[in-house]
Amino acid sequence: LGCWQIRRLWARQKSNEFLAARRLAPVVELDSLPADTAAAHFRRVHLRGIYDHGQEIIYTLRGRNGSPGVNILTPLLRPGKQTAVLVNRGWVYSTDGTTIDLQPWKEADTLNGHGVVETFPTQGPFPPPNPERPRSFRRLDRAALSKAFPYPIANYYIVLTDSATSPSAPPRVEQEPLDDGPHRNHAIQWFSFAAISIIGLGIFLRRT
Repeated sequence: LGCWQIRRLWARQKSNEFLAARRLAPVVELDSLPADTAAAHFRRVHLRGIYDHGQEIIYTLRGRNGSPGVNILTPLLRPGKQTAVLVNRGWVYSTDGTTIDLQPWKEADTLNGHGVVETFPTQGPFPPPNPERPRSFRRLDRAALSKAFPYPIANYYIVLTDSATSPSAPPRVEQEPLDDGPHRNHAIQWFSFAAISIIGLGIFLRRT
């Protein structure tokens, strides 16, 4: 188990190097992203357009510091573009993690800001939307999402990173920290348990 935690630590450090390289890369215009979503993932982008608040969706069961809530995703319409881009505007507390009143969280219609590219998951399971809440999604299945809008959507979405400056702006989704996580401490604990067991067994055998 200690060796397993060491392997997880190495994997996390490698992932952090990749994330840091993407986060430190220059900000690019949204239309300058590479067509390959893997190459665009985690890139910082500048985007502008008009929010279509009437077509918002809710990304359910999103925890934050131990509290239940949801993320609000709003389509961004851009001049001269037929494809809308979903923008994750932030997190809102919800007692059941699935429902909120969207009206208090309606920001200005226009956006001129920055965000980070996220890709839609490609592996299931993808639970179907609840018929009673057709605009609430447990997972962001792009195939299901495409049916919820009257226009095509991009094959990625943007997590807004600009600070919330108005009372109607939800707190932004925090980026994953670039740290080692608990793996090093867990490895030390497991190796300590193993050492204690071996030493304890040796003492027991000597006494018997």
